[in-house]
Amino acid sequence: MGNMKGMSAVLSILVIDENHIRASIIEAGLREAGHQRVSVVHDVKAVAQRIGEIAPDVIIIDLENPNRDTLEHFFSLSKAVQRPIAMFVDRSDGTMIDKAVQAGVSAYVVDGMKKERIKPIMDMAIARFNAFARLERELEQAKGELEDRKIIEKAKGILMKTRGLSEPEAYQLLRTSAMNRNQRLIDIAQSLITASELLGPNQ
Repeated sequence: MGNMKGMSAVLSILVIDENHIRASIIEAGLREAGHQRVSVVHDVKAVAQRIGEIAPDVIIIDLENPNRDTLEHFFSLSKAVQRPIAMFVDRSDGTMIDKAVQAGVSAYVVDGMKKERIKPIMDMAIARFNAFARLERELEQAKGELEDRKIIEKAKGILMKTRGLSEPEAYQLLRTSAMNRNQRLIDIAQSLITASELLGPNQ
């Protein structure tokens, strides 16, 4: 692990560009920036399959004058692959820019592609993608924790009602049971709720 010169050396990058000259400019720009693992696909139709084979970390799409169908195709691809995607187009209208954002394209660059801009834009795409992915994870986690809290509250309520305990006592009983059975508190709470539902309203 001596070479910590950054992840850039090992990033696998897929360049999608029907124009061979432009593709080679992008590839040269990436290699100059220290990226060795660059694959290029010229055939737009075969893209999905190639993404499966290469499993790239980052995808750069360069489209000269894309029609709507081509753009829509790449937007749906972007939703599916869950990778940072930087898309260069020579021109675009507002609705397409909105759609690019909705599709999760991390960087959508409208005035075409210049060699020296490739690396900063790609870096931005990766950073944005990572920030977005982290946000989604945190939201999921927060949702899960909220659900857990509701379940624990409900279980405490059942113990308070059926055993005449105070709230701290009910919580302590749940914790002790969890520790004794080597289970998570949330699992004990859930079991208690299930059992109380099975026993019906006459507890």
